[in-house]
Amino acid sequence: MGTDQLTQRTHSKRPQEPVPDSPTNEAKSRNPVRYMLRKQRLMCLAIGIFTAALFFNVFTKRSPGHDPVFVSESGVPTRRVLYEGGGNNRRFERLGVKPTRVPLGVKRKSLRIVVTGGAGFVGSHLVDRLIERGDSVIVVDNFFTGRKENLAHHLGNPRFEMIRHDVVEPILLEVDQIYHLACPASPVHYKFNPVKTIISFYVTNVVGTLNMLGLAKRVGARFLLTSTSEVYGDPLQHPQAETYWGNVNPIGNNISLTLIFRFIIVFLLFTILGPGVRSCYDEGKRTAETLTMDYHRGLGIEVRIARIFNTYGPRMCIDDGRVVSNFVAQALRKEPLTVYGDGKQTRSFQYVSDLVEGLMRLMEGEHVGPFNLGNPGEFTMLELAEVVQETIDRNAKIEFRPNTEDDPHKRKPDISKAKELLGWEPTVSLRKGLPLMVADFRQRIFGEQKDGSGTSSYA
Repeated sequence: MGTDQLTQRTHSKRPQEPVPDSPTNEAKSRNPVRYMLRKQRLMCLAIGIFTAALFFNVFTKRSPGHDPVFVSESGVPTRRVLYEGGGNNRRFERLGVKPTRVPLGVKRKSLRIVVTGGAGFVGSHLVDRLIERGDSVIVVDNFFTGRKENLAHHLGNPRFEMIRHDVVEPILLEVDQIYHLACPASPVHYKFNPVKTIISFYVTNVVGTLNMLGLAKRVGARFLLTSTSEVYGDPLQHPQAETYWGNVNPIGNNISLTLIFRFIIVFLLFTILGPGVRSCYDEGKRTAETLTMDYHRGLGIEVRIARIFNTYGPRMCIDDGRVVSNFVAQALRKEPLTVYGDGKQTRSFQYVSDLVEGLMRLMEGEHVGPFNLGNPGEFTMLELAEVVQETIDRNAKIEFRPNTEDDPHKRKPDISKAKELLGWEPTVSLRKGLPLMVADFRQRIFGEQKDGSGTSSYA
């Protein structure tokens, strides 16, 4: 017991020696920055990420060259563009944002683009321009009116793909842009069978457009709808501007009632009046515009809408019932040129290369539309017949037939909006473009050698 107590007292009386600083404390005191960089790397990394995110979030939004994300009136983020109505077309100016442009000498990024209906008349010329520009193009077509021969010269090109597919069925693709052209547009096709037509055309316009809009939503692609001047019906306003609704407001907000109401109207018109009525085509395109604008307003999808007026050029279907192709084919075959009614109905005819240029400018621009794309040069049917006579056969006869009840009396586009916002206007006159179409038709009808320098100039 005594020894234990003595040992305990000895230990308690010893003076406590100072504890030397540990290496960690010494490093902290001497060089705290080096300590943080060596021992607290995760914390430094987190601080760096936070600082960078804060910098780009605060300063990049204010940069004029940045492509911002705006919030539309509905509260949904909208990339780059907003619906152009009620003064919204000046939204960019008020926010001090200028559209970004690629500087001269800088090579643009190659895009991956899908063109529905790309084997058709307009679609094949659009594919030519996109391939020529250096983009990769996927053509989706069911070949109902399109022809593989229109795209045969691209087979073997690694930047070209062709898929036999109907747009009424969904399809999954990774693309940057969608040109939606798929829809038979000639009178022969949409008057052939009224019962089948109302279903197939309306389904193509509605379900096909829905599928392509759904694809645009999934992959974040920009979507361009090719609508038609037929949405104006038999217009009371002349020339027709984009603000003219015709008989129905094609970009109304109440989508569900609009779809049901239009489908009932189309069905009743076909049931009562028969195949002469063009409602399946007109109403289908109106509904497609409604769907496109609804996806833009509600989901922030980047969309573009083009209203195409009468277009002609090489690769048109020879017997599709359109007036230019009818006249050219009849004159080449030495048949009378059939003019319906008194021939005083007016139309405006644009060459296909002008239309393709307009579509590409619309897609690459910063405006939703709709935009009229047509040639404001107005011709009566008799004047058109005279131009065809001058080009092909001066001795061609003209035969008058009773007019159809649904034929619009006047059709002329007001392209002021396209001139101002897209910098676009047609450059090929009817007398300059018609011979190029005649050369193509002559080769396809008679098998003669086509002049290679003619079509390529404007196609």
